[in-house]
Amino acid sequence: MSTDVITIVAIVSIVIWIAVSRELVKSSKETNRRKIITLMFAGSLSTLILTISLFQNIQF
Repeated sequence: MSTDVITIVAIVSIVIWIAVSRELVKSSKETNRRKIITLMFAGSLSTLILTISLFQNIQF
């Protein structure tokens, strides 16, 4: 992957994880479980993409 794509995925990943943490701080009455699950899935997927691209760029 190009550096620009990795940078964009990293920024999106940061924004997603901030949204997850803000959603988890809300009280239990205001929390939307479906939103949390969707955000965590998207955050995990973006983190996995970043991890794979990192290991592909490591020189052994």
